[in-house]
Amino acid sequence: MIGLPPGVRVLVATAPIDFRKGADSLAALAKETLSQDPFSGTVLVFRAKRADRVKIVTWDGTGLVMLWKALDEGAFKWPPISEGVMKLSPAQLMALLEGLDWTRVHPPRKARPTAVC
Repeated sequence: MIGLPPGVRVLVATAPIDFRKGADSLAALAKETLSQDPFSGTVLVFRAKRADRVKIVTWDGTGLVMLWKALDEGAFKWPPISEGVMKLSPAQLMALLEGLDWTRVHPPRKARPTAVC
């Protein structure tokens, strides 16, 4: 799997898309429908009607990159279908792509300062 830098912005299109669309069509969809700049470096995640497929589009500085994944068994855990976008952390996206429950992945808690004697 391709690693993501910790600070990258990950957005999930919550409404299913026509899975025949390619990278350019998904970039246009992101701009027109989701009001997102597909050339900003943001990772854009798109889902199919069947919950077992995902397409990811991002700009790497030299061109559009598209990743397509279909699970052999089971389904991805998706948020409820609605119009718009939802933000995930890079760690949550990696869990989603592994077919895990990404809602259980949380950022680490900041340590509380300890008193120095």
